[in-house]
Amino acid sequence: MEKIKIALVDDHSIVRDGIRALITNEKDIDICGEYGSANEFLNKMNSTPDIVLLDIAMPGMSGLELCETLYDKYPEIKIIILSMYTEDDFINKAIKYGVKAYLPKNTSKKELLKAIHTVFSGKDYFNEEISAIMLSSYVKQIQKDEEPDKVNLLTKREKEVLVLFAEGRSNQEIANELFISIRTVETHKTNMLGKLDLKSSIDLVKFAIKNNLIEL
Repeated sequence: MEKIKIALVDDHSIVRDGIRALITNEKDIDICGEYGSANEFLNKMNSTPDIVLLDIAMPGMSGLELCETLYDKYPEIKIIILSMYTEDDFINKAIKYGVKAYLPKNTSKKELLKAIHTVFSGKDYFNEEISAIMLSSYVKQIQKDEEPDKVNLLTKREKEVLVLFAEGRSNQEIANELFISIRTVETHKTNMLGKLDLKSSIDLVKFAIKNNLIEL
């Protein structure tokens, strides 16, 4: 029977002990090494494992940095992340660096073994919780991509007023600069609030900064 060679990389020995206790009696799995950091793994790896099971938060080189290194130098090694960090940013970066499975640290033995066997067979494994986070992130990105460029909703004059206002000019100074009345300046600001669906003058400044209309 071909055994799946697994390396454990986690800076907490109690975590490594726990994982070892879960899988050490599996006849088709062999723990070929345990390492307390990403650097230790790269420097002391005796044989190339089939799968590296690792954490994200570690001293020195992080788990994600290790993923990137393995993706570049050891693409044959499959990566499973077991982490308490389940935010979409971590998951998306992990996938970018070739991670084949991402599991929360409260994962059961049954699910961990399922992930190991699925990844070893050449497939990806993301459980229901992680899949839901990934889907939510994907939907948000699509919605963001489809948002209209609100800057283009503004007229040339409104942009001029907005830039000057965001730079800290008073209504009087803006009026003098653009050769318009103070009332016209106020009208432009009111119109911009409506077009951009904003609530206050502070929101206008934030909008200008977010859309790189002024330099900080």
